[in-house]
Amino acid sequence: MAQRRPTLADVAAQAGVSKAAVSRVINDAPGVSARTREHVRQVITHLGYRPDPVARALASGHGEVVELVIVDETSVFGTSPYYGRVTAGILQELAGSNAQLRVHVVDEPNTAALLDRIAASVSVGVLLINVPPALAGAFYRRCDRVVTMGPTVPGLPFVGCENAEGAYAAVRHLHETGRRRIAALHGPDGNSCAEGRREGYRRAVKDFDLPDIAVTGRFGRESGYELTRRLLAENPDFDAIFAGCDLLATGAMQALSDAGRRIPQDVAIVGFDDSVIAACANPPMSSVHQPVEQMAAAATRALVNRQIAQHWRCVFPAQLQIRQSTAP
Repeated sequence: MAQRRPTLADVAAQAGVSKAAVSRVINDAPGVSARTREHVRQVITHLGYRPDPVARALASGHGEVVELVIVDETSVFGTSPYYGRVTAGILQELAGSNAQLRVHVVDEPNTAALLDRIAASVSVGVLLINVPPALAGAFYRRCDRVVTMGPTVPGLPFVGCENAEGAYAAVRHLHETGRRRIAALHGPDGNSCAEGRREGYRRAVKDFDLPDIAVTGRFGRESGYELTRRLLAENPDFDAIFAGCDLLATGAMQALSDAGRRIPQDVAIVGFDDSVIAACANPPMSSVHQPVEQMAAAATRALVNRQIAQHWRCVFPAQLQIRQSTAP
């Protein structure tokens, strides 16, 4: 016979507390001591208890919840076009439903504790961004209603874009416009999107017999500025930049302007994301377009419709949008 699914009453009995206390722990509500809260969470994990989302929605008076977990600094979340586009895509998909979006922005040291709490009370599902692969994998073993933005560990469902192909297209375009020393501003090591773009860049410079001139930093405008200043000091004769995201590219444009380098006459620039800042840059910036809103909507739709299974993936094309920053 199939094993009976554990209930809230089973958790209460095993933990030696009331059902109300278990409910407070699941909903992260006050009224339970830290020691009892930790004990109940251990029992929940041991029994493999998963709260019924419909029952939770009825009890709370709210609809079901999609959890968005972002590992980054709060200040970055507030200024990054990428996160805004992800949020817009989720909300677009949830429009007209009774489901809600709950956003968690957390630093890496506190990620494990947050994921533990979410695993004990997940309803519709969870969308992860920048969560380290080891933590994402551990979470997936406890909660199978999860999708990541970009690939992480084998088997974990993800939504992504053709990062390597997009980066390759960017370098090929720069080469076709006559650039021969194409530097790269790569995103952080360990980030799957940055790794894909790095792979595409390296494949392109090899195919076109170009020097590999690259520096690595965080996805952000300040990082782009500092990395470009470093390039100017160490490899001043570069004539183009491929940046791993639009924010890196805008920082590079500022550093080049401060150094008296003209865009595109002296240095051509291509970004990645094709966010609104690419079109608004001066000059308007070529960028590899990834349909972030559609990607986030696809992940949300799969969670809402219970379509997630091991090895599920949805990969979108990345297409180069050419503007004035790469004129020949």
